[in-house]
Amino acid sequence: MFPRPRATHGRRLPCAALLLSLAPLAQAEQAADAFTLKLGYTGEAAAMLDGGRRSGSAYAGQLMLGTDVDLDTLFGWRGATLKAYAIQRHGTTLARSSIGNSTSVQEIYGGQGERLANLTIAQTLFDGRLELEAGRSVANIHFLGSDLCNYFQTNSACGNPTFVFRTSGFTWWPVSSWAAHAKAWVTPNVYVHVGTYEVNSSQAADDEHGLHWSAREREGIIVPYAVGYQSSGDAPHALYELGGWQDNSRYSDPLADADGVPAVVSGLDYASRHGRSGAFARFEQQLTRPDPDGKRGLTVFGAVLKRTGGRVIEDDFVQLGLVQKGTFAGRPRDSIAFVVTRQHYSDIALENLRLARAAAGGSGTPPSSQTMMELSYGIQLTPRLRVAPNLHYIIDPDQFNEPARQRDLPNALVAGLRVDWNL
Repeated sequence: MFPRPRATHGRRLPCAALLLSLAPLAQAEQAADAFTLKLGYTGEAAAMLDGGRRSGSAYAGQLMLGTDVDLDTLFGWRGATLKAYAIQRHGTTLARSSIGNSTSVQEIYGGQGERLANLTIAQTLFDGRLELEAGRSVANIHFLGSDLCNYFQTNSACGNPTFVFRTSGFTWWPVSSWAAHAKAWVTPNVYVHVGTYEVNSSQAADDEHGLHWSAREREGIIVPYAVGYQSSGDAPHALYELGGWQDNSRYSDPLADADGVPAVVSGLDYASRHGRSGAFARFEQQLTRPDPDGKRGLTVFGAVLKRTGGRVIEDDFVQLGLVQKGTFAGRPRDSIAFVVTRQHYSDIALENLRLARAAAGGSGTPPSSQTMMELSYGIQLTPRLRVAPNLHYIIDPDQFNEPARQRDLPNALVAGLRVDWNL
């Protein structure tokens, strides 16, 4: 017979050893839980159907890899998150190659190559009523952005109303610079938001990698701010916001040289200026919600942006659109979306275009505004793959890419296709 096991410590030692051997595994699993991986690809194709400068097509794409790291889970740093995102952008833009205007119908184009797009630490305090974030980032993912932009391809409306980029040094994804912003919730639905961002246009060059962190080439800073209302809980989605920006960075005058003479006439460089500002009002309101527990329904949105200071190429901007989530029976995740924008140019920008055209042997002044429209249908093929064929119509394409052009560009009809793949 085999001897009976001893009853004193023989049963406890193996359990203790097992627990010790499992402890590193449990710690590793806890550390892994701290990381939220983000991996996705967006591609945007566009082709001329009629009008514009010439026929042609273009494709632009972005691969994004990143992670949100819960520093509470990892280190016990309560309320803190590390956000690190890198991107690879490739392709061309139809605006430059075929349409001839300066506002793209492919919002994913710009900042080509591989680069660090965001590296920040976010901190929440007072039970989430105060949100702080600082590091290397961009203004347009914190201010004037919207999830509704996922349903469009035009850069006139998305990722943000294009007016803010054309009239200030508002920084844009993926061209990161030194940044910080703070959002305070005065009530569960009302907030005040302010930020400061380094303006450094040298970082926007293609093939920059986002790791030049010196401020020696900084042109100034821009301070966006907003006060708003946002719905919460089970209420239909609603967002109402008023705000603006103050930009002290250097920029080129749209018309005059340092002596106040039109630069096209004098042949000298455009004067260097500093100090621009603007204001905006915007809203998003869900009007219908057939399923209280679902996301189906009709949402309307709009925005008005206006110059309040400085010498810039646009005076004002208007945007209006709608998104219908859930279309036909059995297609609850498909969508129909439409947006129209109007960019109205300043008198000094139009005078510069008139003089440039006259110097090239043409006559007349280009139209005072550009209207861009997009109609899109989104098809959710799988939970992670979405495709959205779209149509664009551009009335009076702007002349800023070719100021010496002798005649107006024809209206343009463009077909597009957006693909979003959440890997």
